[in-house]
Amino acid sequence: MYQKILLAADGSENSVRAAKEAVKIASLSENSEVNIVFVADFSKAKREILHSQGIEELQLARRKKLMPVEEELKSNGLTYNVNILHGEPGPAIVEYANEHKFDLVIVGSRGLNALQEMVLGSVSHKVVKRVNGPVMIVK
Repeated sequence: MYQKILLAADGSENSVRAAKEAVKIASLSENSEVNIVFVADFSKAKREILHSQGIEELQLARRKKLMPVEEELKSNGLTYNVNILHGEPGPAIVEYANEHKFDLVIVGSRGLNALQEMVLGSVSHKVVKRVNGPVMIVK
């Protein structure tokens, strides 16, 4: 089964739904571990830094975004850890996933329409195309 699971999360409703799917899969195996990855997006980081009182407050704000995701895993008794990465979300998740060789990567879909996805690209699409292993997209 899937022992080593990467859950890409940003605190959105879609990432909470992805966490629920991660719980279902991780619960099937006694030794599974979920690694939550939150990417501090460079394009938003400058604004976050300007509006925070310091690095501690910034880190706390990022962890607060993940609280619903962490609570989902914690309430189901799963082992997990949180990693905060910096960069562009798609490439950062791909690099981390490929470097650490996860059995499964789970990411929520933002639900872009076809035009938005064509123009902007989506994180989930980038992850599916470039991760060397199974990827689950949760809508």
